[in-house]
Amino acid sequence: MSDTNTRPMRTIYLYTRYERFWHWFQALLILLLLVTGFEVHGSITMFGFERAVTVHNFLGLTWLVAFAFFVFWVFTTGEWKQYVPTSKKMVEVMIYYGYGIFSGQPHPCPKRHDAKHNPLQRMTYLSLAAVLLPFQMVTGLLYYLYNSWTDMGITGLSLGVVAMAHLIGAFAILIFLIVHVYMTTTGHTIFAHVKAMFTGREEVEDVGDVAEWEKKNPA
Repeated sequence: MSDTNTRPMRTIYLYTRYERFWHWFQALLILLLLVTGFEVHGSITMFGFERAVTVHNFLGLTWLVAFAFFVFWVFTTGEWKQYVPTSKKMVEVMIYYGYGIFSGQPHPCPKRHDAKHNPLQRMTYLSLAAVLLPFQMVTGLLYYLYNSWTDMGITGLSLGVVAMAHLIGAFAILIFLIVHVYMTTTGHTIFAHVKAMFTGREEVEDVGDVAEWEKKNPA
């Protein structure tokens, strides 16, 4: 972690109530979906197979509806601009997480309300929200509607292929979750990022304004 003892810090309001609600609600849904999904797959035993299937299906449909609301919120508030990918300072950020963070170097892209995500986070979160999560939801929905494939005109698709694709997506999400939990410990204190997702406010390095390209609403 950075040595902030010699650097000025300031507290800013970073995450809205909806962002915090969505973060923790989705985290809970994903954890429960992983647990019930792995039980359906036969990897663990906790709820019982039939109950696990029922709970998993209900949570999956809940996640689908909640995700639709999130997409609506992102585009109506302009927050989608925070996820626009960029290669600027990407190398610097990767070097920071690979080396600089352990030698007390300042973050190359300090957080601000209109620049919440560094280039690496932008790429990761966009890939998650635009590719991995929709992939998991589509394969899960196909799995759920298997008995209606004929009525829907779906032919030439194997249930085994859909099931395998859904399982691969689940492991990809699990890997992301593990890495994400680790990354929450890389703030100026071990719980700084986690605390911010409860209070909405985070203490950040006061190193001046961010660059224009980082801002949600650049001039």
